Amino acid sequence: MKSIFIAATAAASVMAGSVAAEELRLSHQWAEGDVRHQVAQMLAEDVAAAGVDLTVQIFPNQTLFKAREQYTPLSRGQLDMTVLPLSYAGGQQPAYNLTLMPGLVKNHDHGDRLSNSPFMAEIENIMAADDVKVLVHGYLAGGFGSNKGCITKPEDVAGISIRAAGKSFEEMLAAAGASISSMASSEIYPALQSGVLDATNTSSESFVSFRLYEQLTCYTPAGEYALWFMYQPLLINKTTFDGLSAEQQAALEAAGEKAQAFYLEQAKLGDDIAAKAFSDAGVELGAMTEADFNAWRDVAATSAYPAFIASTPDGQKLLDMALAVD
Repeated sequence: MKSIFIAATAAASVMAGSVAAEELRLSHQWAEGDVRHQVAQMLAEDVAAAGVDLTVQIFPNQTLFKAREQYTPLSRGQLDMTVLPLSYAGGQQPAYNLTLMPGLVKNHDHGDRLSNSPFMAEIENIMAADDVKVLVHGYLAGGFGSNKGCITKPEDVAGISIRAAGKSFEEMLAAAGASISSMASSEIYPALQSGVLDATNTSSESFVSFRLYEQLTCYTPAGEYALWFMYQPLLINKTTFDGLSAEQQAALEAAGEKAQAFYLEQAKLGDDIAAKAFSDAGVELGAMTEADFNAWRDVAATSAYPAFIASTPDGQKLLDMALAVD
């Protein structure tokens, strides 16, 4: 009996080790109500429901790694999965800075086409060399808010103090005549309140979560045309993925495909929610036209684009591939 007990205990230990090996850790920086957490949660639930002995444990709110410190451990296999703005890793891979570049994405449907284009395939090749694989593509949009009139075209920012979301946007806005003030999203509200800022450029989610409608007189939301889009995919370590069974890989990819459709739908909804929040607060709403968008792209072509090309191997090729996507 004793030998049977020992054998059973050993078998249980092996099974427990197997289960532990098939539990993937997913880290991200956002609260549980955020759409990026919801995307991760949807994927985790669908993988669990697939019955392939695979679970995804989510660590939100920077509880496992800090916001900008996730790509390196992911690429080293110290983290299995993450959802993050890929431009956070632009210091390691300058090509990633194209995923937060003015004038590359017009609207969400255009961003979806970009995600499925030869351009994104090139970005994915760079990720693969870092041992990283995409499971869910996704762009989130942003807009402009101002106390100096609505911002829709380049001349609207001349002479104003503005906070921009991303270095490339700072370069473009400075070229259009704006004075740039760099600060964290959490500092925008008091800066507007005190007059340090006249305007800001940030994500739709930040406009709402930081209640910026209390400090702005005009908001230009993302609509048919918008300037600010940030690629924020759900990623997995490639060696980890390759080490899973065929059934587990298929479950992850099927869950990722479903989550990607949800992500696109919710990204559009998030822009609508932001516009309604500002409208309900009595804030004027601006609208960017195709001509406005093209005018911004012209400014970027003399500022942000050359700076990217100068600092990035094959930068011109990658930029041309992105701009070629209709």
